[in-house]
Amino acid sequence: MTEAGRNSKMKESRFKFEKLLIWQKAMDFGEDVNLLSDSFPKKEIYNLSSQILRAVDSIALNISEGSIGQSNLEFKKFIGYSIRSLAEVVTCLHKAKRRNYMSEQNFEKYYDESFHLMNMMIAFRKKIN
Repeated sequence: MTEAGRNSKMKESRFKFEKLLIWQKAMDFGEDVNLLSDSFPKKEIYNLSSQILRAVDSIALNISEGSIGQSNLEFKKFIGYSIRSLAEVVTCLHKAKRRNYMSEQNFEKYYDESFHLMNMMIAFRKKIN
């Protein structure tokens, strides 16, 4: 994690979503995927790199958007959008592995993180009344 990322965790949370573990994990995962995409070939800058970055950023963005001033039904809907964005990231990871942009070991690391985050978001969504 970057120094800026660590420093931002030290500040007091003022928004409801900043206290959510799923948002924090999504933010960290997004930064990890951003670093991963830097290793993709230049030819993918407007394709796979762009797609995976937009999808991974959408995870945390939808969690935060849904948590602010929305009904529980709306919040559930936005968590659903986050889950779909995570599924998109997983598909991009598969594409990156198939194109030999990442090792099997690296793929497994990101895949496991994705699976863990997905389960956290599904469990969180079930608890919203």
